[in-house]
Amino acid sequence: MIETNRPAAAPAEDEPDLLRDQFRQLLRYRRLIGAGVGIGLLGGVYLGVSTADTYVATADIVLRAPTDDPFNPSLAPDKAINIGSERQVALSSSIADEAAKKLGVSASDFSALRAGLQVTNPPQTMVLRFTYTAGSPAEAARRANAMTEAYLLKRQEALDVTRDKMVKGYQDQRDPVAKQLEELVKQINGMPAGPARDAAYSSKTDQQSKVNTLNSNIAKLQALDMTPGRVTSAAVPPHGADGPGLPMSLALGAAVGLALGLLGAWVRLVFDPAPRSEGDVARALRAPVLGSLPRGKADGGPLLAAGEEDPRLAEEYRSVAFRLAYDSRFADRRRLLVVAPRGSSEIAAAVAVNLAASFAETGKDVLLIEADLRTPVLASQLPTDSAGRPRWSQSQGGAQVGDTEWPDGRQLVVDAGESGSFDLIPGERVRNVPRALTSSRATRLVSEADSPNSTVVVLAPPVLSYADALALVDRVDGVLVVCDPGAVRRTDLSRIRELISGAGGTVLGAVLHAPLPGEKKRGRGKDGTTAGPEPRPAPSPGPSPRSREPQPIPYEVAAADASQHIPGDGTDTVALRTVRTGRR
Repeated sequence: MIETNRPAAAPAEDEPDLLRDQFRQLLRYRRLIGAGVGIGLLGGVYLGVSTADTYVATADIVLRAPTDDPFNPSLAPDKAINIGSERQVALSSSIADEAAKKLGVSASDFSALRAGLQVTNPPQTMVLRFTYTAGSPAEAARRANAMTEAYLLKRQEALDVTRDKMVKGYQDQRDPVAKQLEELVKQINGMPAGPARDAAYSSKTDQQSKVNTLNSNIAKLQALDMTPGRVTSAAVPPHGADGPGLPMSLALGAAVGLALGLLGAWVRLVFDPAPRSEGDVARALRAPVLGSLPRGKADGGPLLAAGEEDPRLAEEYRSVAFRLAYDSRFADRRRLLVVAPRGSSEIAAAVAVNLAASFAETGKDVLLIEADLRTPVLASQLPTDSAGRPRWSQSQGGAQVGDTEWPDGRQLVVDAGESGSFDLIPGERVRNVPRALTSSRATRLVSEADSPNSTVVVLAPPVLSYADALALVDRVDGVLVVCDPGAVRRTDLSRIRELISGAGGTVLGAVLHAPLPGEKKRGRGKDGTTAGPEPRPAPSPGPSPRSREPQPIPYEVAAADASQHIPGDGTDTVALRTVRTGRR
């Protein structure tokens, strides 16, 4: 008795595993990353070339407020000066116009003169830093110094104008009072002693106090130190260009371009509807990925991988069969439904055939049922033998050979070489596919898995194209999804899981494969999935390579007496492989 265990259904991944998986998926978009690096390199070249002849000179000015005592710390300079406003004044057109007069710059070059200046203020200081960018070192230093001189001159003029206005205002207040005081003195000199003279002396004292106060204010204003500031660092010609240089520009451009490329690849990955890794498929189906067929080995060849020169494909099928055999959900009932999401069932047919051969290799009695009644092709593409084991179709109450509806009681024996042999119930085109799939005869075929040491593998059409697979899920509840990750959407896989779960089945896992050659040429369809290739035409009927005896003519077989026909004697196989293949 084989021990089975419950396999992991989409194991929970930790954060490092998810990050590694996402990084591997980002590397799939190599063209997008390469485009980002290319754009970054072009930007680096432009930066290196454009800044190769750019020179920057810098001059610093410390501002100071007018004061009568520079050593008195009672008034903080930052309270008397608005450094932000002074910075805007330094960038104004009046300063540039004054500098243009000193430099002899024409009106046509005035805008360029202003554009080269940048004024900044280092934090927590009263310093204005004049930075000028020009095409030559000497010109940059000359224009920076001219700008600082023009700013100091304009600031000095503004302070002088303010002081002169205040002095004039005090003088305008003092002159009338002083005139009244002179007249009052003349009157007092001519007045006799008495109360009137005393009142005049009192008025004289008040007016003299006002005149003295105004004179004091005027004196203070005239004594102010109006120095607007001083140059702490004059501009000198720079020794080299301001740019980082071509090598550094290329390195920076490549780094920025790589970051942009990775960002673009991440955005593309986020909005990509197709699963780009085994983890995406497992998360969408909530079932593990049981195997991945080698690239270039799963298409273009015979359905049976056993006996091929390269054993990798056959070993991958054996690995999938081994994992299924140790899955308790499959081992308890030994029923397997193999389906593709949409498009072609070519790879799904190969998986079903090779899994049947792998199970037969372990000594089990395997029955492969081709439930694809729309495009049946297995009978014409597999090496069949005339010797049959009719017990699959001749259960008590079963159908007999000659019935018109599928399954009609015929079975073939497929020679899988060293793996042994297994039985095949070939598909057949019928008028009513759902009725044939849900018939009692189809149910009895699937129930053959209830026999000891028996396994039933059913191949159904694509589950999202037809509802045939869902009609079988209630009897073949273990489902294996065969898909190309680049040709199916995550939403499609989630829908498949929901449909199968709703029908009472279980997704046992998935088998991944690379795109078929025809799919790569056709590209994606309107729905975002890759259009499936046309079904490969069935090969012309011919005798089995193992048997070279003359075969009966089809119409003679059809006209043979039904009473003389023995199921499994080879004539039904020949008729199936000639007459019915021609109708496909």
